[in-house]
Amino acid sequence: MRPAFVCALLLFLGLSCKSQGEPSISVIDKATMQAQVIGKDVQLIDVRTPQEYEAGHIDDALNFDIKNQPLFKEKIGTLDKDKPVYLYCKMGGRSARAAALLKEMGFKEIYDYSGGYDEWSSQ
Repeated sequence: MRPAFVCALLLFLGLSCKSQGEPSISVIDKATMQAQVIGKDVQLIDVRTPQEYEAGHIDDALNFDIKNQPLFKEKIGTLDKDKPVYLYCKMGGRSARAAALLKEMGFKEIYDYSGGYDEWSSQ
């Protein structure tokens, strides 16, 4: 019985170690976004168009337009893949696509704010 327990424990530890290095996408709500972003030095990316960004954006957000794929990939390449990245768009659709792209590019910790700027700006 003891060898079976040891084998199970080793299998669990092996799987745990493997999953820690894998990229992850977490979909977050407004309260979580506020708690993790406001007043903090984070990589916050607005994936909307420049026109949408100019009309209003979350403080300290950088604008990387997902609709312009070549420029988007170039700008994303300037970010630190080992630091968390927070993404948002207007309502959640484009940020989800951007999150999947960042995961493919090897970013480790990706947060997708599903409510988007529409929810953020409504009080």
